[in-house]
Amino acid sequence: MKNLRVPLLVFSFLGIGQTAFAQDDQQTQLINDMLVIADKFAAPGAEGAAIQTSAGWFSSASTLDKWKFEVSLHGNGLFVPSGKKNALITNDRDIKLVNVKGSNNALIPTVYGGDTNVMFELEFRNPLNGNVETKEFEAIDGLDKGMLLHPYPQVTVGLPYGTEVAVRFLPPIMVNDIGFSTYGAGIKHNFSQYIERRFDPEDFQFAAAATYSNFKVDYAFSQLSIPPFMELNRIDVNADLWLFQVLGSKLYDSFEVFGALGVTLSQFDYKMGGTGPALPLLNQELMNLHGNSTKFKGDIGFNYYFSNFKISSMFTASNFFNANIGLHYRI
Repeated sequence: MKNLRVPLLVFSFLGIGQTAFAQDDQQTQLINDMLVIADKFAAPGAEGAAIQTSAGWFSSASTLDKWKFEVSLHGNGLFVPSGKKNALITNDRDIKLVNVKGSNNALIPTVYGGDTNVMFELEFRNPLNGNVETKEFEAIDGLDKGMLLHPYPQVTVGLPYGTEVAVRFLPPIMVNDIGFSTYGAGIKHNFSQYIERRFDPEDFQFAAAATYSNFKVDYAFSQLSIPPFMELNRIDVNADLWLFQVLGSKLYDSFEVFGALGVTLSQFDYKMGGTGPALPLLNQELMNLHGNSTKFKGDIGFNYYFSNFKISSMFTASNFFNANIGLHYRI
């Protein structure tokens, strides 16, 4: 497990609260700077979670027969591009009270990045004695992940009128020191049935789908003790995501080609995990970092049918790349 070095002294100022920093602009600016640093660290993790959440919902434009069930086990592999492993931070533009030491800017790791030797420095007036002091702390080390794996089960049921509904649920699990949990539901409707022609299962199929899902990811690190202010041990990302997409597929005997275009609408929040009287103040300000994001995505995949089983493979391209493999059993 990576040891993420959080700037202990700076966070400890947050715990002094209303007594020492009352009416002092330093507190507001310090918190703002730390929120910028936290956002640059965690935001790519939220974006990656949104892509993984949107993957694998439907692998064909055709639908199950009425009241037929399909039980599936999926595995996602999120590939992290190099541009998402580091973030640029600039003095005066991004941060005000805190500064990059020895430079006007620096590349700091995101949650996917590796170790760093970037140092920050902070010059402040100590409210306890009035003296101007300078302190240094190191940027947070990332988890050094180039790919994240995410398994989940799913159940799909065929409904009347060429419609099917899918639900997925995964209780919290740990994979490579990262905790995952997800739940959601989706609906798909086939439009090829309205074309005036004799229906053939191997004809080109066209459908549209909409899904909602919630995805929680817990990036754990070695507990950091900052008595009496807080104990920190993780960063949580909570993502809510809507997906709207159109799908097309063509069956060739037992082999099927699949493609889809869609748009994702996501909202995500951050939270530090741990204990201590200063932690609620930090998390209250972190809640203001919640972001809304709209992304376009494309899927391409292949299915192979045998007996009551189907093996699906799907590749998703957006601001991240994701591969999905599923094993399906039809009842």
